[in-house]
Amino acid sequence: MQYVANILEPEVDKSSDSVRFYLQHLLQWVEQTYTQEQDKLMVSNLRNYTKGFWKGLFTCYDHPHVPRTNNDHERFFRQTKTRHRRMTGLRSWNEYILRNGEMVVFVDDALRQKDILERLQSVDYQTFQAERQRWATRLLEGAKRRRFRSNPEKYLERVENKYCMLIGQS
Repeated sequence: MQYVANILEPEVDKSSDSVRFYLQHLLQWVEQTYTQEQDKLMVSNLRNYTKGFWKGLFTCYDHPHVPRTNNDHERFFRQTKTRHRRMTGLRSWNEYILRNGEMVVFVDDALRQKDILERLQSVDYQTFQAERQRWATRLLEGAKRRRFRSNPEKYLERVENKYCMLIGQS
């Protein structure tokens, strides 16, 4: 439906509230106007389709860094995967994501932003250290799983030795 596309088309002065308002009114108008039996399926599909996406449909109007469509996300990930493949020669980037965390895909994009240095300099040291510790703790869980899968006996022996040292049985 062209009306929905026009309402959702991003423009400088649109906000999530204004787009939500116009789309709600369009949906009400469609339900009141298309009341014949042959229109019920179209009205139902339109209502269900927008209901399924409603929660995240308007985020891009208030946050311009969030892509409007899934196509933008897919293109972004494809570019990131291609760069990873060129750097490492590996087709799969699963291990890369597991080792460095899922947010690593945004590093390349952030490095290309013109104000990145100012933004990084605005973060105080305590906040940086707290976030770094949280991130290291989160990645440690994946490292533990990899070590266990790699050599379960060695991993369990290390854990047992640490436990024995803690309770005083070396």
